[in-house]
Amino acid sequence: MERLRLPPGGAAAVDEYLEYRRYKQHKTDFETIPQQRPIDLPCQVIGCQCRAYLFVPLNGTQPVRCRCKHFADQHSPAPGFTCNACSKCSGFHSSFTCACGQPACAHDTVVETKQERMAQGKPVGRDVPYAAMGGLTGFSSLAEGYMRLDDSGIVGTSSQDSSLRRPDEDDMAFFERRYQERVKMEKAAKMKGKSPLPSTTKPS
Repeated sequence: MERLRLPPGGAAAVDEYLEYRRYKQHKTDFETIPQQRPIDLPCQVIGCQCRAYLFVPLNGTQPVRCRCKHFADQHSPAPGFTCNACSKCSGFHSSFTCACGQPACAHDTVVETKQERMAQGKPVGRDVPYAAMGGLTGFSSLAEGYMRLDDSGIVGTSSQDSSLRRPDEDDMAFFERRYQERVKMEKAAKMKGKSPLPSTTKPS
């Protein structure tokens, strides 16, 4: 039997290819963009019970595990995602926390067009050479933004963003400042929603 030798980083590339192949098992090419939202990417594998493509994050290079300690591929692809390896699990639910600080279960797989993302001020990648790639501009598109080593998470600034940008402010500084402003506004809104503590008066 021939032994395969991979160059440094080769195993990670194989893992990324497998993730991309799972993505490509779903319908990603549309002659006309569906009107319903969210856009579903239905499975094209005969007999598969999954309703649509769902992204399962990695913890570095390792797949995340469910609370029952089994991997996502050990769970049913049908809605409910019951575990096939144990009977105590009611459905895939990971305790993994994403780089944004929120648990994996607080995230959804959302499929949007480039125009929809730009209208919402969200980052978009560069245009791809052919439609079958979907939103993937390279294997690093599957990684979280801070882990990417290329510019596939490049952000196009809208005219509204341009008017908010300070002179000589680079992308990172601009988006960090906007993020901090949003956090402050959310905190202020939470504080405003809380009822003030009742004042206590001392008996005279």
